[in-house]
Amino acid sequence: MFLLVGLGNPGRSYAHNRHNIGFMAIEAIGRRHGFSAARSRFSGLVSEGLIKGERALLLQPQTYMNESGRSVGEAARFHKIGLENIIVLHDELDLAPAKCRIKTGGGVAGHNGLRSISAHIGNDYKRVRLGIGHPGDKSLVHHYVLNDFSKNEADWVTTLCEAIADHAELLITGDDAELQNRVHLALKSKGYDVPKSANEK
Repeated sequence: MFLLVGLGNPGRSYAHNRHNIGFMAIEAIGRRHGFSAARSRFSGLVSEGLIKGERALLLQPQTYMNESGRSVGEAARFHKIGLENIIVLHDELDLAPAKCRIKTGGGVAGHNGLRSISAHIGNDYKRVRLGIGHPGDKSLVHHYVLNDFSKNEADWVTTLCEAIADHAELLITGDDAELQNRVHLALKSKGYDVPKSANEK
């Protein structure tokens, strides 16, 4: 079984925030692959289904970002899901808007959701990093991530989330480079030429 986690904050007021792109991507996967309706479990919203014949849980922690690890830990322990089968989708300031990069382990780059997850389950889980860009000044970050995507950004956000959903089987099979490529091509086909971030890691 796989556990796919989208990070965000619960409630309508946060629904379209940049910080909630992980929730948006998880919801797109659920729609695309016909997952069950979400229900409250593990301090989060959980839906179940199959991706490429493999059982998967989609989890949106409802603990607020800083306590995401509590929800992830509960789900992972209950279903005995190892780190190698846990995939976290989250916003990434250090990537250009619409860029998708995947890595396993590494630092948390100041992301409080990742910091909480690593504290609860360890660090060697897969991260799907969804670029939202950086406001340019550290003092502006809090306001920036808790602000809604602009109308001009809405199209690429939808395209990015749908491309991840369309090719979610590549997450399950571990074809990370191919998923990154498919997402890039989907965005390019819609006219988005995603630049390399100056501080991309």
